[in-house]
Amino acid sequence: MVIGLLKDIKESSPSGALLGLDIGTKTIGLAVCDPDRRLATPLRTIVRRKFTLDLQEIGKSIKDYEIKGYVLGYPLNMDGTAGPRCQSVRHFAEEMVRYPDIVGPAPWIALWDERLSTVSVEESVGNFVDIRKAKKKGTIDALAARHILQGAIEILEKE
Repeated sequence: MVIGLLKDIKESSPSGALLGLDIGTKTIGLAVCDPDRRLATPLRTIVRRKFTLDLQEIGKSIKDYEIKGYVLGYPLNMDGTAGPRCQSVRHFAEEMVRYPDIVGPAPWIALWDERLSTVSVEESVGNFVDIRKAKKKGTIDALAARHILQGAIEILEKE
């Protein structure tokens, strides 16, 4: 399994559904796209506990949707440099690779620039819902994962 930036691994992208993950310190937002990779949909938010338990929860969606690749939000700094949160996401991806029985046969994990994804989602839904309640329910994290995944599939579609 290859871990890299989406632009570096899109050539090895078999068709099928992708799973988007917005990996935070307290929660992980999940989103999935259809097998034709046209539309990303928010799935749910997992409250983080321990990596193996988190991955088992993610594994349920991997199996249900027959996932063929992963897009992880990669929180670059505004100047484009990788900070501590990027290292945390990269480490999460490296750990995923160690569990092929859960992650399955997907050939790659893409790291996707997610600068301001959560802020963008909060701004877009802020006029319609109470952001504090949405954060508490995990809605924002799943929507951020959808935002990340939708951006990635639009790039894959162009190529």
